[in-house]
Amino acid sequence: MELTQLKYFQAMAKCHHFTQAAEEMAISQSALSRSIQKLEQELGVALFERHGRTSELTEAGQKFLFHVDRVIRELALAEQEIQIDNGGEGVVHLSFLHSLGDTFLPLILRQFHARYPHIDVKLYQQNSSLLSEQLANGETDICLCSTMNEPDTAWMYLWSEEMFLVVPEDHPLAQKSRVNLREVEDEPFVALKPEYTLRQQVNHFLDLAESHPQIVFEGDEVHTLVSFVAAHLGVSILPHVPGTEHLGVVFMPISFPLCKRAVGIAWNTIRPLSPAAMTFQQFTIHHFVQDGEVPMNQPAKNPSSKQHS
Repeated sequence: MELTQLKYFQAMAKCHHFTQAAEEMAISQSALSRSIQKLEQELGVALFERHGRTSELTEAGQKFLFHVDRVIRELALAEQEIQIDNGGEGVVHLSFLHSLGDTFLPLILRQFHARYPHIDVKLYQQNSSLLSEQLANGETDICLCSTMNEPDTAWMYLWSEEMFLVVPEDHPLAQKSRVNLREVEDEPFVALKPEYTLRQQVNHFLDLAESHPQIVFEGDEVHTLVSFVAAHLGVSILPHVPGTEHLGVVFMPISFPLCKRAVGIAWNTIRPLSPAAMTFQQFTIHHFVQDGEVPMNQPAKNPSSKQHS
């Protein structure tokens, strides 16, 4: 059994017509007919029911076609992967949560581009609901997000990201080493809009602490929230946002409840990943799972804070 025979069979199964299949494969009709007959002899079953120049797959032919399609697809993917590893080109459509743009993404993209300089990564920054829609509709290949439990979607854990209470540096809580979220009960609070997974997780943390601060602003960007905290408009709960301490804010560790969120990589299980997307997927998983590396999201210690609780 040869690969050429399988491709001839696949073409015939699609066209249902010897003349059309022969033209598509650029061979004579008699050569195509001999190839199909030889394949049927090797398998010991009839693959087609012939009606003159047309044909229909038998039940055995339909089962065989399912596996032939997989074999040919996998071989094509393997060939493209090898080409990519040898400097070939490709495109990855990558969607990610707003809050990951300052930690994970710059790190992994820099290392990925150094390893695969000819793969172009198209970036889409979205909220959680749009991420799942893009993945389901085939508008993106890979998502970097919190836990995703959508149909036909695979999600793999990569790392846990600590969450902090963000307060102005002259806020009374900034003088503590750790804070209990019950202590923000009477504080004005700024947060992401309700459709963001991060906001939903913050709501969960506050519920666990039985703390219900007054929401005074709901936004789309974590940088906006940090700026509003710096302007004394409220406090917030966020992962560490690098480069914002100069605004006059402090990222306070939380003693209760445990405030962490899982971050992972998601892809659609119905649509096969392109070789470029599969390369990015495997590179990312290897980077975090095997090497055990996580992005740095720990804030620098506030030298003015006193170490008491």
